[in-house]
Amino acid sequence: MELWIATSNNGKLNEFKMLLNVAVMEKFLEIHAQSELPVFSQPPENGDSFLANARIKARALKAVKPGTWVMGEDSGLMVNGLNGLPGIHSARYAGPKASDPENVAKLLKMMTLRPMANRKAQFVSVIVAFDPQGVEHIYEGKLEGEIAKAQRGSTGFGYDNVFVPDGEQKTLAELGLAHKNKISHRAKAVLGLTADLMKS
Repeated sequence: MELWIATSNNGKLNEFKMLLNVAVMEKFLEIHAQSELPVFSQPPENGDSFLANARIKARALKAVKPGTWVMGEDSGLMVNGLNGLPGIHSARYAGPKASDPENVAKLLKMMTLRPMANRKAQFVSVIVAFDPQGVEHIYEGKLEGEIAKAQRGSTGFGYDNVFVPDGEQKTLAELGLAHKNKISHRAKAVLGLTADLMKS
């Protein structure tokens, strides 16, 4: 069985491969990325929600890979004290082509400019998948936590080095990928997808 993933983010792609290969035997599932296609036009992520953006990605890939499983995912960080920002703009918070360090730096700066006692935040992941018959499936995962006052740790990507999950003292980047992949928002969303892949 093939599953095609609509992402150009290598960090996400590697996480999905790890999560799916842990949950689904490698010989059962072949995972492919949109980068393997000779021609694929990345659609603009102009939706107003994680769900809308995930659907945009999945539909674009489904148009060129009918008859197989395809999935798109959108995720981001929502900080309570910033009214849910950066939210759907997480990957481009500091600008259209911003790097992870630039986005993290802007987040910490914004939280300094607006001193707040409430540093609570959550990571959200929404997956939209289309099965070989074209039926849409939606999966969602959340990870609650808070924003650290400084960057700590070196693993992961995105905002992992400033996000401390509830019940932990360390950031996701300090906890390491093995631990992150047990508790993350993305891991929780993948559980539902895995169950449906196993049934198909």
